[in-house]
Amino acid sequence: MLPENVLETAAAEMLDYKDSGQSVMEMSHRSKVYDEIIKDAEKLLREVMQIPDNYKVLFMQGGASSQFAMVPMNLMTKSGKADYVVSGEFSTKAYQEAEKYGDCKVVASSKEDNFSHVPSFDESEFRADADYLHYCMNNTIYGTFFSEIPNTAKVPLVSDISSCILSRPIDVSKFGVLYAGAQKNVAPAGLTIVIIREDLLGEPIKQTPAMFTYKTISDSDSMYNTPPCYSIYICKLVLEWIKNDIGGLDKMAERNIKKAQILYDFLDSSKLFKGCAEKNSRSIMNVTFVSASEELDNKFIKESTAAGFVNLKGHRSVGGMRASIYNAMPVEGIEKLVAFMKKFEEENS
Repeated sequence: MLPENVLETAAAEMLDYKDSGQSVMEMSHRSKVYDEIIKDAEKLLREVMQIPDNYKVLFMQGGASSQFAMVPMNLMTKSGKADYVVSGEFSTKAYQEAEKYGDCKVVASSKEDNFSHVPSFDESEFRADADYLHYCMNNTIYGTFFSEIPNTAKVPLVSDISSCILSRPIDVSKFGVLYAGAQKNVAPAGLTIVIIREDLLGEPIKQTPAMFTYKTISDSDSMYNTPPCYSIYICKLVLEWIKNDIGGLDKMAERNIKKAQILYDFLDSSKLFKGCAEKNSRSIMNVTFVSASEELDNKFIKESTAAGFVNLKGHRSVGGMRASIYNAMPVEGIEKLVAFMKKFEEENS
């Protein structure tokens, strides 16, 4: 979901961006007018996320899934070892991809409990000579979130923040690499954001393609090839909305916590519905829940879809329902969902 005023601005500028005579979709990425767009997007991201000066911001393609390979290809080049926390489907895929490039170890996992919670960290399992430790901060499918940042000492920390980027403040300085597919909270699909500490740009493994080399993208200021221009433009508009309309990430966090609490409070009091994620692992971006039976789940999905609620069906590995309440979802949307759920409960209890 994107903010309405962002969509309205994009619509107004669709045919002619700031008297350039062109749509952003049409202009050269090497042009002066587009250079201002991408530089403004980076400047705003740095400001909103408070990114330190010794970090590079890369605008890339390929989604977070491409980072599953890029991270080991660029970082697992000293000891050839990496530690992984497995807390859901995407961290599992990241681990499986990294195994192709070196010695990977699962240092924490909640797979045995069907990922209903995030695993606790046993720091004695972390390897001091690992090139990095990787974890996925927010798990969309299972509705879980790591509120604790693992202490890896001198080992660089890498995190997939695709589904929680810009939802609350993050201390970037605690991480070596942060990466995110932008399509949850930032922009349309197509843009991948990578925030990397400069000392980690280094030299990748010999066979790494130029397009998969962080240093190549950094040295060319994200212009090694044509970047996802329109998604970066929308990213800029979204960042302006967060800064000017919301008031920054502290205010965004307050808004998101309030939204999630409305839904969790109902789930905790409901006699028909219950949340899937354990309370100490709950995500404020993705709320997973079930009813009393699979039959009722299917009925709820059918009736809620007819009532105008979009994409409430849960992932096939979990079943049930999932409400993804990303940044642009207003409080009113949550209130309407809870009202519908109350009505459904009354009619089916």
